[in-house]
Amino acid sequence: MAGKTVENIERLEIMTYDGARFWVGATDDAAFDDHIRAGGRRAEIVQSLKDLVNKYEHDIRKGFPALKRRVSGYNLDQLLPENGFNLARALVGVEGSCVAVLHAETKLVMNPKSRVLAVFGFDDIYHAADAVPQLLPFKPIAMEGLDEGIIGGLRSRGLRIADLAELPHGQAWLMVEFGGASTVEATAAAESAAARVDALPGQATVRVITDAALMGRIWTIRETGASATSLSDDPEQTDPVVGWEDAAVEPAQLGAYLREFSALVAKFGYKTSLYGHFGDGCIHSRITFDLKSDRGIATWRAFLEEAAHLVVKYQGSLSGEHGDGQAKGEFLKIMYSPQLMQAFSDFKKIWDPKNKMNPGKLIHAMRVDENLRMGPDYERKQLDSEFSYGGANGQGFARATERCIGMGKCRSIEGGTMCPSFRATREEKYSTRGRARLFFELLKGEVIKDGWASEEIKDSLDLCLGCKGCKADCPTNVDIPKYKAEFLSKYYKSKNRGVMDVVIGRIGEWLPYAQTGSGLLNSLMRNRLIRKVAKTVAGLTPDVKFPAIADSNFRSGQTAQRLLRENGTSGDQNSVVLWTDTFNNGFSPSVLEAAVSVIERAGFHVQLLEKHTCCGRPYFDVGMLESARKNIIAITDQLRRYLDRKIPIVILEPSCLSVFRDEMPALYPLNVDVTRLSESVQTLAEFVAANKIAMPTQSLPLKVHGHCHQKACGGMGAEQKLLNELDPNSKILPTGCCGMAGGYGYHQKTADVARRIGETELKPHIEGNDRENTIIADGFSCRSQIANVSGRKAIHLAEWLNQIHE
Repeated sequence: MAGKTVENIERLEIMTYDGARFWVGATDDAAFDDHIRAGGRRAEIVQSLKDLVNKYEHDIRKGFPALKRRVSGYNLDQLLPENGFNLARALVGVEGSCVAVLHAETKLVMNPKSRVLAVFGFDDIYHAADAVPQLLPFKPIAMEGLDEGIIGGLRSRGLRIADLAELPHGQAWLMVEFGGASTVEATAAAESAAARVDALPGQATVRVITDAALMGRIWTIRETGASATSLSDDPEQTDPVVGWEDAAVEPAQLGAYLREFSALVAKFGYKTSLYGHFGDGCIHSRITFDLKSDRGIATWRAFLEEAAHLVVKYQGSLSGEHGDGQAKGEFLKIMYSPQLMQAFSDFKKIWDPKNKMNPGKLIHAMRVDENLRMGPDYERKQLDSEFSYGGANGQGFARATERCIGMGKCRSIEGGTMCPSFRATREEKYSTRGRARLFFELLKGEVIKDGWASEEIKDSLDLCLGCKGCKADCPTNVDIPKYKAEFLSKYYKSKNRGVMDVVIGRIGEWLPYAQTGSGLLNSLMRNRLIRKVAKTVAGLTPDVKFPAIADSNFRSGQTAQRLLRENGTSGDQNSVVLWTDTFNNGFSPSVLEAAVSVIERAGFHVQLLEKHTCCGRPYFDVGMLESARKNIIAITDQLRRYLDRKIPIVILEPSCLSVFRDEMPALYPLNVDVTRLSESVQTLAEFVAANKIAMPTQSLPLKVHGHCHQKACGGMGAEQKLLNELDPNSKILPTGCCGMAGGYGYHQKTADVARRIGETELKPHIEGNDRENTIIADGFSCRSQIANVSGRKAIHLAEWLNQIHE
């Protein structure tokens, strides 16, 4: 839509390694004279660049391909007189090898108010490429292609199945977006292109999508599909990797180029998936290169050599997007003449005569096989891990540390849940990617030498909320909360746990008995002097309001006692086990009372476990995995008779749901009872939806905040289904993590981060609603944080259902 960055830069303020600082841009005679009059390095640089372009003017005109996506090499063509001797644009894409950019003055691009997506299906990726020149005249603002390698990989992993079902029939797809001042205008453009479908090759099919939410889901397939399939299903097989990336040819040549490129891949015995910016002729690929053996690397180098020659055959560019760096720099001599390679070298030397700026990249580049992250000397270490991680031979955890490919989606500051600690701190070490890299280095043992006792890793993980946003949002499903529990369990084998860790970790053991002294405990926690002492002794922050322990917990109340007396007397038909979680039982028993009323009113018999047992979430949060294992056995022992009779189990607290659906199966992957339990648990919304329980009428819209663990371990589909039956203005709020996460919001080290997360990820969405609107939040911590940051009271779905029926 807007061209490359180089086409949109007007001026740059730059600084050289030796300290010269000045603005550059298009340079007419007056501007040139200003540079020369300034004297010093500034005058020397500008005069040298003028001499360079005079010397190589003919070679530049002759040797630069006339290609929309030419990114490889330096932009020496911008120094030509017809391009205004533009020093700023010549510096775009130098990859830090010449100057540091301090400020940039850019053009503004009109962003279409409305967008519509036309998705075309084809019988193969080559016909999809052939169709590109026929669709470009309709002036799309984006055109992206992807093949069955991506879609099939997602399908085989059970990822985004509902989204894949929305694609038109085919084995390859073009996602073609149109923009306009209105939906009518954008739709008309999309329909015009769609009307061309019968004339397109490859048994083309098409679907025009105007719904913004569905368009977002479809685009996410393209954005994350390649990363999600970056690990092979079989750890013994070669992973598809980024070892030849983003070459570009003219769109008119794309189909022919892809056919030859695929033949080259097959010639070397590799497999690949293809996707990319087809409207610009820029192709990405994930290829099964063997980079872990000397023979494999020799074969890879031979492939790269032929692949580079193939691109040049089609008058293309080795790089069409990401730049040359070390990956392509060695092969630029295939694309450019010796004269231009010397010109590139001279250009760098003018700016950076001592070769201090990003040396070894782009020009005078290191060999592509130097400094490999996992080269021939890499060995995947065997490790006795607590969780299975889906691996065999003790390699599950090591394999898990290889998941991150550095895409950096976790560094996004808006949308989704991942990664709240990065959003609050903007520190790489507190991002999903940063933590994943730390774990990789831990096992490698070269940078992190103290292994599981590493204080650097401990510091990084202290700020992890365990929200599981990465499990759901990360394209490669990096699961930092699980790695965190693994690390802490090993870290504390040689360290003493802090008081707060012990108190929080064992809250499921002591909270059920705290009601007898709840008045005294609540008074103490409100006392400023006591809280200051607790700050010193236990690390509790004195500035946060702590939840009050209930005078009488749910299990000691009349309703629970009645249910315990009636247990098993009504038979199995229409029976439901209600899980009495620790937090609702001890802090908000009214939620459990409401749930009983709702379920019984719907004609079901509620049964309770004879003995209160915590789900064990706090054990996982602090790495008490030995206690967690014992707790799981205690849970399954009590639930076995219900599991045998296939009685559903309703969970009110989402953090319990994630234990049953995620941590438990990962600790006991072969335990039949654990498997049955993970398949039996339901949220209240899932139970209501599955049993088609009639929803009450509602006069005001509902606004629902989804708990991070529920989003990661089941999603909000049931809630959305229920909301669809209510007022059309009822909706699930686009909130991120609330920031509370159990004890996170009360710890001195993390309380400020928790507050910042709550104020940025939660508060704006809560305060953006009328105070008359009911806010639903099933998570106990979420309800606490909503009150903390907005003063609003949120209620559990059970409480709302009960109130409306009453």
